Amino acid sequence: MDTMDVMDVMEVLSVSGAVHVPRSDSFALVSPESGREYRILLACPEEPPPEGGYPVYYFLDGNAVFATAVEAARLLSRRRGEPVVAPAIVVGIGYPTEQVFDPSRFYDFTMPVRPEELSFLPDGRPMPMLGGADAFAMFIKEVLKPAVERRFPIDRSRQTLFGHSLGGLFALRMLFAFPDAFRTYIAGSPSIHWNRRPLRELEKAFAASVRGEPTDVRVLIAAGELEDGHHSGMNGNAREQAGRLAALASYGVRSEYREFAGEDHLSVLPVLISHGLRFASMTS
Repeated sequence: MDTMDVMDVMEVLSVSGAVHVPRSDSFALVSPESGREYRILLACPEEPPPEGGYPVYYFLDGNAVFATAVEAARLLSRRRGEPVVAPAIVVGIGYPTEQVFDPSRFYDFTMPVRPEELSFLPDGRPMPMLGGADAFAMFIKEVLKPAVERRFPIDRSRQTLFGHSLGGLFALRMLFAFPDAFRTYIAGSPSIHWNRRPLRELEKAFAASVRGEPTDVRVLIAAGELEDGHHSGMNGNAREQAGRLAALASYGVRSEYREFAGEDHLSVLPVLISHGLRFASMTS
């Protein structure tokens, strides 16, 4: 049998049409704060909603991780064992582009910072525009979440925000500024070095608040083993952050730090998604 060459295969693919993630859709939403447009990717399970509504997982960098997250959630909901991962709505917050990681994320995921406060500068590249996290947080809270809740019955007590790298930084920022927005916050390989000072200020206010009025949140901070030793101090920063959160356990902050063996900054994503879904499903 003759082997088809690359052009033959590409012709067959173009005739056959695109492959779609089952039971998924996408739509555009615009932030009234920034005027930016986002591509929202949405998947719902086959199962009917439970009495209290579906859990919801919100994933930053939706262009990169949505399909992996949907399949992980679908498969884990069929496994036997603890914790039980219930069928859930998966939301990817992406951009209207085919790029895996759109440059707009630099602005959306970071707080304002003076250039001299950064621990490094991109090698030979212009500094991206930073500082749009406030507007992006308002978009998630006031535009995106209500849009999802209009489409599906949602269990508001079982909502999770997942971010990786700069998205992990943003997840921590959301935790400290709006701890009631989600029950579970997953910060993978968080780029704390981009916003160390403003993040620490938010964290101090958060700690003082929960000491006065205890909360009920779960926080997973994780990184790949092979990220340790990076000039940004990625793993060390993450471990220190997790340690400070662990000190708030008696005030309702249940936290965990994980370092995944043999994984680097990008290869950690699939295992982090799998572990994050199970972490979010724990009841204690």
